[in-house]
Amino acid sequence: MVNLGELAKNREMVVHLRPEDDGKKVVIAGWLYDARDLGKIKFIIVRDISGDIQVTAFKPECSPEVFKAMSQLSRESVVVVKGIVKKNAKAPGGREIVPEEIEVLADAEQPLPIDVSDFSKTELAKRLDYRFLDLHRRRTQAIFKIQNEIAHSFREHFYMKKFIEMQPPCIISAASEGGTELFPVQYFEKKAYLAQSPQLYKQMLACSIERTFMITPVWRAEKHNTTRHINEIRQMDIEVAFADQMGVMKHLEEAIIFIVTNVVKKCKDELDLLGVTLKVPKAVYLSYEEAIKKAGGKSGEDFTPEQEKKLCEIYKGDIVFTYSWPSSIKPFYIMPQGEKKDAILSEGFDALYGGMEICSGGQRIHIPKLLIERLKAKGLNPKNFESYIDSFRYGSPSHSGWSIGLERLTQILCGLDSVKEATLFPRDRDRLTP
Repeated sequence: MVNLGELAKNREMVVHLRPEDDGKKVVIAGWLYDARDLGKIKFIIVRDISGDIQVTAFKPECSPEVFKAMSQLSRESVVVVKGIVKKNAKAPGGREIVPEEIEVLADAEQPLPIDVSDFSKTELAKRLDYRFLDLHRRRTQAIFKIQNEIAHSFREHFYMKKFIEMQPPCIISAASEGGTELFPVQYFEKKAYLAQSPQLYKQMLACSIERTFMITPVWRAEKHNTTRHINEIRQMDIEVAFADQMGVMKHLEEAIIFIVTNVVKKCKDELDLLGVTLKVPKAVYLSYEEAIKKAGGKSGEDFTPEQEKKLCEIYKGDIVFTYSWPSSIKPFYIMPQGEKKDAILSEGFDALYGGMEICSGGQRIHIPKLLIERLKAKGLNPKNFESYIDSFRYGSPSHSGWSIGLERLTQILCGLDSVKEATLFPRDRDRLTP
């Protein structure tokens, strides 16, 4: 029986085996990816998170117990192998392990409900039903290694810029952005909602600690069924005091360039596995009016998905910023230009990348009277936002911010057809499990 403490201390990751390890006795642990039986020679491929290695047993040189055990292993079972590292130019990675001991830690029942090979043809919906098994696939692991680097680089970038990370509440008393697309929850004797945005809270922080960022879950109860929408999202947000829309667009430009640069540099193997070639983008800045004309849209209306794709095709591979949007199609908290309640244009922007919108943001309203007027203009009751409005009564500077969907950015950088594939355990209109 394997001693887990000893295993944790002595186990070698496959990727760490080097030419200098040839002839060395090692212990590896992982999942049985493949097996071949050639009579007197048996091969298994063991996979851990770092890579694959071949284990080769020759009947004349191998103990009968080990040789028999290799015949009885099932695909995706968890095994521990003790053996000698040996150079073999024909083996994956140029070396193999000659086994001395093999132990099965967890036997995988057969048949497997989905194909977990690197060339799986199983449809996404079924793979999501068995996501815990789909995560055995190298392609799926590659997606989430890249997502891990996106989140890490986002944090690293804003820590370097001296931003302070915050954790906003996920239960709120009223809509953050207006509208009715909220999931209600019972909060003791009161009615509450799952947060659709950290918007109101990050503004409060920006008005005191000046620069804040976060990665937080949000929920949108929209009954859509598209390849780029889910109902529970991880948002990457920032909020900055003493900044207008142009200032925070620059923050976004720098953040995306930093993230993509790191993904290209640190996730080369994963990008190759996914068949993706990434280039570090440049930024293109267009006023809303310029952009809507180029896209063939109608002034005063939002961009359609087709128009977003068209703009991204015009500026292929780059980030397209569209700024100074009409106030009528921006949220109540976006500052109208000139701080005038009836201004046609706002200090709000969107950013397009990879064929779709990745970000929305702009300068916020920090003047209580103007905020109340904008709430009423959007058909919202200011009484439901009293604590939010009051937070700007005691010395609040102008401030701006934005948010990016982590899963959507992953979808774009990985070249995926659906955002659900870029979500570990997606929640959509029909899916609550696993």
